[in-house]
Amino acid sequence: MTTDKSSGEGTGFFTRFTSRTAMVLGHAWIFAAAVAVLVLWACTGPLLGFSNTWQLVINTGTTIVTFLMVFIIQNTQNRDSAALHLKLDAIMHELRVTNSKLYEAEDESEDELERQRKHIEAQSEEPPGKEERHVNQENKNEEE
Repeated sequence: MTTDKSSGEGTGFFTRFTSRTAMVLGHAWIFAAAVAVLVLWACTGPLLGFSNTWQLVINTGTTIVTFLMVFIIQNTQNRDSAALHLKLDAIMHELRVTNSKLYEAEDESEDELERQRKHIEAQSEEPPGKEERHVNQENKNEEE
């Protein structure tokens, strides 16, 4: 099942804007352009006597770009994370995973996530067949 991502149907303006901006700004040529701007700015230093205005130009420019990029990156990351959770939930549903703790793992503390990771690792090292008993036992404990 594929969708045409270029149409932007069903998505808001901000989502389309941040997606396209992140896609464009993630290319190597944008990094090269940023380096070129910095080199050009550095080369103008001697011509402008390394003045306060000269320094203010780069400081203001980089601050504004950084400030705006934080929101674009966070928006893109939030959507990517939500899509990944949705896909993992669909896979877990297809595999008939019944451990509700796994479905809500993103809401757990770091300590609880580490505890569950170790528990799953221990289960994966056990002989086949025992894992199913652990999962069923956990479900019984959660229901009680």
